[in-house]
Amino acid sequence: MPEKKNRQKDLFKKILLIVGALVFVFATFIAAQFLVGIPLYWILGERTLETPLWTTIYSTLVYIVAAALIIFLPKIVSKNFKTNREELGLTGLPTFTDMGISVLGIIATFIVAGVVVTILSNFPWFDAEQTQEIGYSTQIIGFDRVVAFLSLVVIAPIAEEIMFRGWLYGKLKKHISVPLAVFLVSALFGFIHGQLNVGVTVGIMSVIMCLERELTGTIYAGILTHMLKNGIAFYLLFIV
Repeated sequence: MPEKKNRQKDLFKKILLIVGALVFVFATFIAAQFLVGIPLYWILGERTLETPLWTTIYSTLVYIVAAALIIFLPKIVSKNFKTNREELGLTGLPTFTDMGISVLGIIATFIVAGVVVTILSNFPWFDAEQTQEIGYSTQIIGFDRVVAFLSLVVIAPIAEEIMFRGWLYGKLKKHISVPLAVFLVSALFGFIHGQLNVGVTVGIMSVIMCLERELTGTIYAGILTHMLKNGIAFYLLFIV
């Protein structure tokens, strides 16, 4: 009887930790928006998000703050949430193998996502043509475009990979099976993008990037895959 109670207690702790990790990442992402948005609003007033440049600066700072919170805040929140470079998947340096896998990863993403989106397009509740909301006009040139590129193609992939395929996936797979960890991380990653068609695509990309981490032991291939995906999207949105 005591043994059964101990198993139930351990199961409850495991569930609590898993749910807590998911909520923590989501809350951190939301908190970063307030931590960046409120000071900017105090400084700039209603002009904060009226120009592409300041909108991009806001987005960039949100990504940086969110990643920083994920790395440093767990030390304060709970000893179970503490992390290290191995758990984050940031050991060593990127390799040529990571580069090769990232190319295969983006190809796999486009193929699988294309098939899934085509199937879902047969349902009336799924709009495959819905334009992704990125927070500002795509009609930008010059320096604004350079800043947008750095934010969307460089900083965002690094920050999101540290948060999701780094901290969250590294934490979850210690307590649950890899397939379930992949599903939960990818579902949350798709959810925070706010649009169903975009969520499906990035959710599938997340699954592939989790598998890349399993293959390489780090998140570097995932970061590169993510950069390639955002780079192609940037070209289509801002250049073409």
